Amino acid sequence: MRGLEVIVVVLAAVLTMTWLARRLRWNEPVMLVAGGCLIGLIPDFRGPALRPEVVLLLFLPPLLYWESLTTSLREIRTNVRGIVLLATGLVLATAAAVASVGHALGLSWPLAFVLGAVVAPTDAIAVAAVARGLPRRIRTILRAESLINDGTALTLYAVVIGVAVEGLAVTWTDTAVRFLLAYAGGAAIGCGCAAVVVALRRRLRDRSVENALGVLTPFATCLPAQVLGVSGVLAVVTCGLILSQAGSKVISAGSRVQIVSFWEVSTSLLNSALFVLVGVQTPAIVSGIGPVSPGHAVVTASLVSGVVIATRLLWLYSVPYLIRALDRRPVQRTLRYGARQRFPVAWSGVRGAVSLAAALAVPTATAAGRPLAGHGLLVFTAVTVILVTLVLQGTTMPAVIRWSGLHSDPDETAEERRAHRRRAGGPSRPRQATEHTAGGRRRHPERTAPVRRRKGGTTGYRGHRCAGRARTAPRPDRRRARRPDPPAGPAQHRRHRSAPASVAAGHRGDQDRAGPARLYRSAVVAIGSRTDRPVRRRPVTPPRCR
Repeated sequence: MRGLEVIVVVLAAVLTMTWLARRLRWNEPVMLVAGGCLIGLIPDFRGPALRPEVVLLLFLPPLLYWESLTTSLREIRTNVRGIVLLATGLVLATAAAVASVGHALGLSWPLAFVLGAVVAPTDAIAVAAVARGLPRRIRTILRAESLINDGTALTLYAVVIGVAVEGLAVTWTDTAVRFLLAYAGGAAIGCGCAAVVVALRRRLRDRSVENALGVLTPFATCLPAQVLGVSGVLAVVTCGLILSQAGSKVISAGSRVQIVSFWEVSTSLLNSALFVLVGVQTPAIVSGIGPVSPGHAVVTASLVSGVVIATRLLWLYSVPYLIRALDRRPVQRTLRYGARQRFPVAWSGVRGAVSLAAALAVPTATAAGRPLAGHGLLVFTAVTVILVTLVLQGTTMPAVIRWSGLHSDPDETAEERRAHRRRAGGPSRPRQATEHTAGGRRRHPERTAPVRRRKGGTTGYRGHRCAGRARTAPRPDRRRARRPDPPAGPAQHRRHRSAPASVAAGHRGDQDRAGPARLYRSAVVAIGSRTDRPVRRRPVTPPRCR
């Protein structure tokens, strides 16, 4: 009953806080964490409701798998250098900076590096929640960074936790080899699992079995990576990126509709439940600081939070400019952003459940049985960093996006049209600039000048599709022209009022020899040869606006 109670309470909190956040237009992750904190104050829920292996093996694989499925591999290849620098170099720099501050505040070097590895990675779910409204390219960079830096941080975490708990000696060669094996092994397992899944999907025709295979894929990919000691995060991400390209070729349309709907609902619930569980754990972690004074714990957590934010700002305003000075290729110049447009990327370093799971997974005692000094302070600091980044950066991100002048992409229709034109060999028309009108709508500059109403046409804007209805000539009369009366006389042909004159004059022999079909064609020719019939011109319409 205990597990069922937790599930019911957490799902009820997810529904309530999500509805309240959308109704009040507040930040959803912050509201979910606040609701979890209220639940954690209840005495029956103050126990360890969130185990680290539950997050790393139950929550993380499906969430990372869905994020990788919905991430553009083409844009990752375009921005691969920046993503690699953020996912590896920035993680190591953040871990080193946090370790220096932690050691200065009383932690041992091994435990300080454990704290640095815990708070170094950004969270893919939290970043996706706060990065709405950014252009697609920046969102892709942030999502790809958060997908890869989890593997970097967890590999570093495995190295330093062995030093802190088991007292192992660390050398630079051993650390480099472990990083290389973690990355190469995770990528190889991800590629192998993706190849197996593609081969199975080519032979499956049952929609239910196909969808079951899609649900099994992230867990089946993460399991061998965990058993072999390589990066399970990188294995799941690699498998998802490969299947995002090959899935449309081996998965039927009906199965894709069902599996996409399933993943959208399930990942939304898992994401929200994870934020609620982070809040549930917070009261118990705050009360379990240990022998450290609350003032010292607050100062340590505040300084570490400031170092985490400042390191990301310093990295993004120094390293890219250094590389810009070295790389002067024209292709790289088209990918550059200004200082103001770069600030949302520097302000998106939100931490989440991965950091909490790693902090909770730190053992409370060493291999010799002695208590691990500073364990409570480490967990408290990690939770504080998560809350500070969620509240401070998550709530101010909309204002930062507005200040930077960046706008989200309207849709992918224009990009699809450009791709079709490029494939057909036609010119690729560049995207036209837009400007905001008084009503809040964006309009092309050439559409701002109204067109004078013309006879038979409509008013509109130059270049707009409604301007195509304005014709260069008056609209012709669409009413049927009245046919002239046939000549009067006793020999008038009664069946064909508009027959030729030879038929109306009574030449019956010619009528019998010609036959009814020829007489009908002659009548049509005679009717069409009238000069009083208006000529309908084909309207000239400009090309559709894009």
